[in-house]
Amino acid sequence: MGEGFTQIWVYLSTTPLLGLTLTLVAYQAGMWIYTRANLNPLLNPVLIAVLLLVGLLMLTGTQYSTYFDGAQFVHFMLGPATVALAVPLYQQFKKVRGSFVTILVAILTGSLTAALSAIGVAWAMGVSRETLLSLAPKSVTAPIAMGISEATGGVPSLTAVLVILTGITGAVLGTWTLNALRITDWRARGLAMGTASHGIGTARALQVNEVAGAFASLAMGLNGLATAVLLPLILRLIF
Repeated sequence: MGEGFTQIWVYLSTTPLLGLTLTLVAYQAGMWIYTRANLNPLLNPVLIAVLLLVGLLMLTGTQYSTYFDGAQFVHFMLGPATVALAVPLYQQFKKVRGSFVTILVAILTGSLTAALSAIGVAWAMGVSRETLLSLAPKSVTAPIAMGISEATGGVPSLTAVLVILTGITGAVLGTWTLNALRITDWRARGLAMGTASHGIGTARALQVNEVAGAFASLAMGLNGLATAVLLPLILRLIF
């Protein structure tokens, strides 16, 4: 029985569509658990999907490159999905325009804090320079973060993992943290989620409140731009 399953898996693993199918099934399983748990942030669907896929790849001994041959379509859709976040932003444009200066100051402060705190903690722990450079853009959406990492001497693949972990952490703990700090303004909550935990945090903000989601999408985009411009300059000064 086990040998038969192995043969079937070897055959299927050569099919590019397998990676895409597994990704969609894993995410749907995560969403099913998430909705049954009344949207408990601890059961974030992205986290569940990642755990299911990693477990399956390890169990079957499948190389990540083989899996990605099929799953890269999902990676491609990150771009259109990010652009689609402009829709809730447009719907809340009057509120955004009325607080634009405050928003810029908040995002610049958050961008610098996210990068410098990561660099400081990593340096204090004695990590290698390559790992430190990979960690610095962790709070930016994956395509931008990987580009920054590659340009500054980091490891893009490691950066991608750190970006995902940062986003999941923000989505899981962000709402509780903001509640504990008694931050009730949905604009401020959205800016915090989008700046600290990019797309995954923005998705969580959209689930909680439409205004928060709009400001989170704005923060994610502007934080990506600010980090892409400022972080290489900061790293050059430090190193």
